[in-house]
Amino acid sequence: MKIVLTGGGTAGHFYPLIAIAEALNSIAKEEKLVPPRLYYMSNEPLDEALLFDNNVTFTRVSAGKLRRYFSLLNVVDLFKTAFGVLGAIGKMFLIYPDVVISKGGYVSFPPVLAARILRIPIIVHESDTVPGRTNLWAGTFADRVAVSWPEAAEYFKGRNVALTGQPVRKGIQSPAKEGAHEYLKLEEGRPVILVWGGSQGAQVINRTLLDILPELLAEYQIIHQAGEGNVEEVKNLAKVILKDDTLRARYKPFGYLNTLALRMSAGVASLVISRAGSGLFEIAAWGLPSIIIPITESNGDHQRRNAFNYARSGACVVIEEKNLAPHVLLSEIQRLMQNETERRKMGDAAKAFFMQGAPEKIAREAITIALSHE
Repeated sequence: MKIVLTGGGTAGHFYPLIAIAEALNSIAKEEKLVPPRLYYMSNEPLDEALLFDNNVTFTRVSAGKLRRYFSLLNVVDLFKTAFGVLGAIGKMFLIYPDVVISKGGYVSFPPVLAARILRIPIIVHESDTVPGRTNLWAGTFADRVAVSWPEAAEYFKGRNVALTGQPVRKGIQSPAKEGAHEYLKLEEGRPVILVWGGSQGAQVINRTLLDILPELLAEYQIIHQAGEGNVEEVKNLAKVILKDDTLRARYKPFGYLNTLALRMSAGVASLVISRAGSGLFEIAAWGLPSIIIPITESNGDHQRRNAFNYARSGACVVIEEKNLAPHVLLSEIQRLMQNETERRKMGDAAKAFFMQGAPEKIAREAITIALSHE
């Protein structure tokens, strides 16, 4: 049994595929099936250690990004995509998997088109309320479509659509409290706020946070994932802002939080500040209250829709970027941190929102298709 996983080279595409890979390996072991041969077809491996740990072979393909604005790079990327499709057809033919699982993103276009040409069954998973362009296209011929939000199903009318929820890795679902203060060098008894701007960080959140950092550190400790490309700038600005502040050790900036650090951060956090991508589902799995700040311009305005759909569950409050002034963020943080009852209700709503078993549902369907395709 051979299965190809594909998706854009961002954390929001990659980690759900890893969750599905975990489930595929686990189910095969439980049911005494021949271990599946898994492949990740993308432009970058993103996390080679996770691929290795889950017995996933990386296969590189090129793909160009189609921008929504005029750019000469669109011409360059058109040729890149064309070569990517030819390369994907060749590599897909050599592997000839029993099924392809796609998370979408422009990188998934060449592998999915190759699978379509070679008549290989395809499963599409969509994480957002508004599907991306590649998933919308792939959904017109995919054998199965899985969605994380019920609102997304309406875009795939007439297709075999299932509401599965979001695949979240088992290792990240459970917050870890034991040893967290020592590992993250935190004070005991001091409330913690996790600012989590996604794998690439969020500059507008970073800047706003830095503006109110001295006021926050008077009462709280801050764990801040600023993004690998932003962390040095953030650290340098924080040094200037907190130069004579005796509480500067309460601020913990990171470029990226690995699995253990993220679990421990979730284990000690009283509140999360985040974007409205697939990380929403991890926050929900942790059962933590949150302030969600969606990206202003996202495909189909999906981040804003994700945020307000999540807010309707009672699990978060939303601050739109146009309203993200330092005093607004500070006021909302203080309001929630001073109201334990409201935070508890939001945390309970987050837990109720999270759908368990998404990776297993998708993996079982993939195995069923694969066994019938062999």
